[in-house]
Amino acid sequence: MNTEHPIHNKRQMVLYTCLLLCFYVVAYLLPLGARDLFVPDETRYAEVPREMIATGDWAVPHLNGLRYFEKPALGYWVHAGSQLLFGENNFAVRFPSALSIGLSALLVFFLVQKARTGTGKDKEFAPIAATLVFLSCFEVFGVGNTAVLDNLFSFFLTGCITAFYWATEAERGSSREKIWLIIAGIFCGVAFLTKGFLALAVPVLALVPYLLWQRRFVDLFRMSWLPIVVAVLVSLPWAIRIHMREPDFWNYFFWNEHIRRFAGSDAQHKESLWFFLLAAPGLVFPWTFLIPAAGAGIRQRFREQGSEGSLLKLSLCWMLVPFFFFSLSQGKLLTYILPCFPPFAILMGLGMVQLLQKNGQSKLFRGGIAINGLLFLLLMLAFIALQFVGFHGMRPYSQAWKVIMIVNGLLFFLLFCYWSYQGGNPYNKIVFAGTSLLFVYVLAHYTLPDKTVEVKCPGPLIERDAPLVAQGDLVISDDDTIRAVCWYLKRDDVYNLGSPGELRYGFEYPQAGDRLIDLKTATELIEKHRGHAVLIARERALKRWRNALPPPLFQDFNGEKGYVFLKF
Repeated sequence: MNTEHPIHNKRQMVLYTCLLLCFYVVAYLLPLGARDLFVPDETRYAEVPREMIATGDWAVPHLNGLRYFEKPALGYWVHAGSQLLFGENNFAVRFPSALSIGLSALLVFFLVQKARTGTGKDKEFAPIAATLVFLSCFEVFGVGNTAVLDNLFSFFLTGCITAFYWATEAERGSSREKIWLIIAGIFCGVAFLTKGFLALAVPVLALVPYLLWQRRFVDLFRMSWLPIVVAVLVSLPWAIRIHMREPDFWNYFFWNEHIRRFAGSDAQHKESLWFFLLAAPGLVFPWTFLIPAAGAGIRQRFREQGSEGSLLKLSLCWMLVPFFFFSLSQGKLLTYILPCFPPFAILMGLGMVQLLQKNGQSKLFRGGIAINGLLFLLLMLAFIALQFVGFHGMRPYSQAWKVIMIVNGLLFFLLFCYWSYQGGNPYNKIVFAGTSLLFVYVLAHYTLPDKTVEVKCPGPLIERDAPLVAQGDLVISDDDTIRAVCWYLKRDDVYNLGSPGELRYGFEYPQAGDRLIDLKTATELIEKHRGHAVLIARERALKRWRNALPPPLFQDFNGEKGYVFLKF
């Protein structure tokens, strides 16, 4: 029986909600513009939208002025809208990712709030716990602060599955059910326009097993046609438009970006079957060692009838079946399993709240927190040793203030683990566990290791030397750096020296001209444009070319493993 005064309960829930909002703002929004863009992904999703804005061609994606058919257009539209709103800067490039994570977190909150059948503070805190789990997972934070399309795609999939689930909870055949099915179809359609046919696969993989588990065999067909029709109608205008403009788009996009990537022996980013399973413990941190505690709580409520039991079953199907599907793919990136994190957060939040409500000093929960603290204590000692002793003469940081801040972040984590372990209030224990990495997350933007900045961030070098590049100058780059060169110099006519990389398909069109060049051609072009030729490339690439190139009039670099700017 809940004996607390209702006003006291309400004030506590408002406080928890404000803390959750502050966590999102501080960890996801405030640092968005702090660090330079990483290559290749962030500069790619900055440059393609920029070229859409510059050329006014919103139908066909281009990169460096070349056809770029790896994704449909909607993700680029969203990023272009952010640039139009905030300008061409780091914040604008990353804002769609952070916003997508925030909206996904909101859907997690409402899913649990709508389904929770408890009473009093237990009912009110469960949505907060699930949302905090989602926002604090290492993978969600890492991807949510990076300009990639996976965040937007995952949000649309979460919206699709959420709307369909709410349709299953509505009265059969009612107008409420139809409305939710239409919304599910809209989300599915925009997901398709973001990353293609996976938008159809993931909801099917999550929802079909759920309906079978619920023995709703007729609903498999009765409820499917409306969202499918709506998704097709949403996708059709651009699908027809791109086919009329570029008849080869669907052939290339389907076979290269789906079939070859999933099943091809030469798939990009090829990894073993166990890749995601082995990576998962690190991706769900700081909740890795609390999974047994949540599992014990889930077992106590698993046979619940009604909305909460249904949500638990949906979350299991939603998390496990797509995870297995992505594991079967030949090509793998850690961002692919982002759609599995909302159901993971729901299961963790509901499980921990149930367990701690029954036993506030659960050994499973306290044991998980203790392992977290011990792990980070060892990590802090290893970091201090590495910084002061070095490894083969290398140290992570050359600036003392960064070292001090990293140590402070680790101490912050240990302090919050201690409060979570010792705390008496079960809800505070979850809050302390979830916010333990907040300081580390914020510092991550400002304390990147020296070598990471050197290898992943050519922006400062290009911006520093950009005044030396006139609009009519010849610009040459390598495939690693070309996206950053286009973005920072605002050019779409850069020559590609060496391997074409991901621009290979675009170079196959006659309109690409002769901008894919070898070393001999590059040398001839530089001699022809003496005083007006620039080469920007990775240092490791330049080592192979330097002896064949003319002596530069000016050179600049950002480190021995970084990037070089040469003016000829």
